[in-house]
Amino acid sequence: MASQSTIAQPTTARSTTEKAFQSIIIDDEGRACADIPESACRQEPGNFFKHVGALALTKSADGLVDPKLVLSWLMTSLGAPVALIGLLVPVREAGALLPQLLTAGFLRKLPRRKWAWAAGSIVQGLAAAAIGIVAISLTGVGAGWAIILALAILALARSVCSVCYKDVLGKTIAKSRRGTATGLAGSIASVTVIIYALTLSFDLVDRMALVIGGLFLAGVAWIASGLLFATLQEEAGATEGGKSALKEAWKNFSYLRDDPQLRRFILTRGLLTATALAPPFMIAVGSSAGQGYDKLGFLVLASALASLCSSFIWGRLSDRSSRKVLIFSGIIAAVILAATSWLAFAGTLGGGLILPVLLFGLMIAYQGVRLGRSTHLVDMAGKDTRAAYTALSNTIIGLLLLAGGLFSLIAHMFGGEAVLAVMAGMSGLAILAAWGLDEVQRE
Repeated sequence: MASQSTIAQPTTARSTTEKAFQSIIIDDEGRACADIPESACRQEPGNFFKHVGALALTKSADGLVDPKLVLSWLMTSLGAPVALIGLLVPVREAGALLPQLLTAGFLRKLPRRKWAWAAGSIVQGLAAAAIGIVAISLTGVGAGWAIILALAILALARSVCSVCYKDVLGKTIAKSRRGTATGLAGSIASVTVIIYALTLSFDLVDRMALVIGGLFLAGVAWIASGLLFATLQEEAGATEGGKSALKEAWKNFSYLRDDPQLRRFILTRGLLTATALAPPFMIAVGSSAGQGYDKLGFLVLASALASLCSSFIWGRLSDRSSRKVLIFSGIIAAVILAATSWLAFAGTLGGGLILPVLLFGLMIAYQGVRLGRSTHLVDMAGKDTRAAYTALSNTIIGLLLLAGGLFSLIAHMFGGEAVLAVMAGMSGLAILAAWGLDEVQRE
C-alpha cells in the first residue's frame, strides 16, 4: 500500500524533492543505495527531508529546554532549593540513557518503530509545556519538584526515541548519507537557538517571559516533529528478541563480550564524555579568574554557533570516516582542555575573550563527538543489532555520566583546574582508543 501511495504522488512534487535531494548529496554517483533495499531507496529523497525536518525541530527544542542553562536559571528564579537544581542534569542525562537497556527488547516487537519515536517526541512536547505551566503557577520547593518530575518524564520519552531512531535511520537512509541528514538538521536548528541566545544575551525581552515562551515553543516543536516523523515511509523490520526485559538485557551484554569493536567504541565514547562534562568547570575557573559569567545566553550562543559552524561538516566527514571524526574531536578537546587548565593554573584565563574562544572550541569538538559516534554506531551495527547496540552503549554511558559527579569532589579538593587537566587526559586517551576502531564506512 505504501508503494502505491508513493506512485500516486504528483510527478512534479517527486521531481522537486529528488532534485533538492541530489543538490545536497552532490558527490554520490548514480545515487546508489548502500545497506537498504531498493524499495526503501525509491523513498529515500522524501524520507531524507522528513528526517532533517523532524531532527531540526527536536534539536531546536533541546536548545530551548537546556537543563544545564535554561532550567537551572528558571529554578533559581523560582526559588527552588540548590539540592533540586543539582538534580537537573543527572535526571535529564541518566533518565534518557539508563532505561534503554530494558526498553530495547519491548521496542523490538514493533516492526515499524517510527510510531514509538513519534509518540516519544509528542510526550516530550507535553512535558516541556508542563514545565512552562509550572513556571507560571508555582514557586519554591513545589516548583522544583514539579519541574524535576516533568523533566524525568521528558527524559524517559527521549530514551524511547533514542533507542528507535538509529534503527529507523538505518532502514530509511543509505549508509553514505546518514551523517549528512543529522548534520544538516543540526545546522538548521542552530539558527533558531542562536536567535534565542542573542535575545537572552541582550535582554531584548523580559527574561522570564522569554524563557517561559521558549518552553511552550519547544513543546510545539516536539509535537510537530512527532507528527512529521510518523509520515516516514518505513518498511517492517526484524522483531526477534523482544521477549523479556531481563533476557534481552543479558543478550545485550553478550554483544559487549563478543564484539571487541563495540567495547572499543564504548570506551572511546566514554572517554569523550569529557566534552559534555567540562563546560561548567570551565565557567567556574573562568569566574574565579575574573571572567564572571552572569548572562544566560552566553553558553547557549556558544553552543549554537559551534553547531552552526561544524554540524554539517562533521556530518559529511562522518559519512567518509566516523573513526577519523572521533579522533579529530578528541584532539581538539584535548588541546582546548589542556590549554584551559594551564591558563587557569597560570591565573591568566580571565583576560579578554580567552574563555569564550576556548568554550567555542570545545563545543566544536562536542558536536564532532555527537555526530561521529552516532554515525559510527549505525554503520558498525547490522540491521538486526542496531537497537541492542544503541541501548547497551547508551546505558553504559548513562552510568558513566552519573559517575561524573565525582568530578565535583575532585574540584572541591583540588580545584576546577585539576578537573580540566584530568578531562584533557581523558580526551587524549580517547584518541588512542578511537585509533583502533574499524573504518566502518568502507565495509
